[in-house]
Amino acid sequence: VELVRGEVHLDETANPSVDPTLVLRVATAAARLNARIDRESLNRLGEETPVWPDPWPAGASDDFVALMLEGERAIPVLESLDQRDLITKVLPEWAPNRSKPQRNAYHRYTVDRHLWQTVANAAALADTVSRPDLLMFGAWFHDIGKGYPGDHTDVGVEMFATIGPRMGLSADDVATVQALIRHHLLLADTATRRDLSDDATITGVANELKSSVTLELLRALTEADSKATGVSAWSDWKAGLVYELTERVHHVLGGGDVHDVTWKLFPDAEVLEMMAEGRFAACTTENSIIVVTPDRPGTFSKVAGVMALHGLDVLGAEAHSDEQGMAASEFRVQPPATHSIEWGRVVDSVERALRNELALEARLVERAREYGTPRAKTAIPPAPPSVRFDDTASSNSTLLEVRAPDKVGLLHNIAKTIADMGLDIRHARVQTLGNEVVDTFYVRTSTGKKLTDAVHRGEVEKALLFAVSK
Repeated sequence: VELVRGEVHLDETANPSVDPTLVLRVATAAARLNARIDRESLNRLGEETPVWPDPWPAGASDDFVALMLEGERAIPVLESLDQRDLITKVLPEWAPNRSKPQRNAYHRYTVDRHLWQTVANAAALADTVSRPDLLMFGAWFHDIGKGYPGDHTDVGVEMFATIGPRMGLSADDVATVQALIRHHLLLADTATRRDLSDDATITGVANELKSSVTLELLRALTEADSKATGVSAWSDWKAGLVYELTERVHHVLGGGDVHDVTWKLFPDAEVLEMMAEGRFAACTTENSIIVVTPDRPGTFSKVAGVMALHGLDVLGAEAHSDEQGMAASEFRVQPPATHSIEWGRVVDSVERALRNELALEARLVERAREYGTPRAKTAIPPAPPSVRFDDTASSNSTLLEVRAPDKVGLLHNIAKTIADMGLDIRHARVQTLGNEVVDTFYVRTSTGKKLTDAVHRGEVEKALLFAVSK
């Protein structure tokens, strides 16, 4: 190849018909030079490059990795190759993912563009892992199943059982990439929806991954995938949680005792000191508030309701109660677009709500009528509400997960219903994904036990589905 007037040209002696991997070497050169492949060369590659054989030619997988490691500069080159059907000549399985819309509004890109962006983000993290090649494969193939019927993760795992050997990967490397595909959501979902101070959380992830190398690769893939999903999918808060989870699981995979690493992230020492004083207290930062108060039924729901009343979109929340009858909650919020948060007014409303001196329910209804849903409607409808119970996620509580379309006061309605059904919230995680909310609660019955009674569970589910539909 040669660079002519800022474009990469195929030499006249080049023969794509007998050198199928030439397309990747040309693409890598273009990406490295931050240049386009000229139209005539692209047309020649498209017309003359044969469908790749099974197995791939020697060194082809290395050429593929080299292109992916060019990162952001590779994306426009990949787009030009795809327009000439060249990627499907390399990977026939790619075809159904081309320009395919995502199934939820949380994603900013179509499936193909999301995968390329994940690859670019992963390339920036290649120096942080011991096997950059496997990270690149995990990034490219983690959502490859989205173009096919069925669960995209299961489809992708099965698909790579065929693709990996075709590429010339060893059985161990194929298994590692399959693990990345199978668990590509594990760290993000666990970090943001589970109690990282619970032994079952840490040992559960360790048992799933089994390998420190897989954990290392998955941590990088999690960051790359999240950043490629949307602006709200990766934050300092989420990054910190994923880091803590990874460090704790790494300790266990290295043979360490899980009890050495299951300290609580919330409440920290400062909040515990506030709780020890046994009275109401509140402290705020620019975008968060911590409330400490004597634990009463509905405390968490009231604070959540006040956040909604003041137009504060809850992005994440934590709740904790101790054996001395004190409760602490932390809310991370999105401030209104037009002004900064007036925390003094918010704290005053919290105090009045906790003293039952605020018509919270009536005011929330008024606000919902006035402002509607807190997020713009999208062309992709959210999934229907669902409620899930899990007794294995914690050693001493039942995990209760509620998914529902976002709206004003939703967290308040859910938490109030949980309290009304006689359950104590020991820990909570709240996550907003586009126009959908995933709220996770660790709950116990009034007797301090897990919620195992099937009839009670059924009534809780019925009450929650009603609450989120109001």
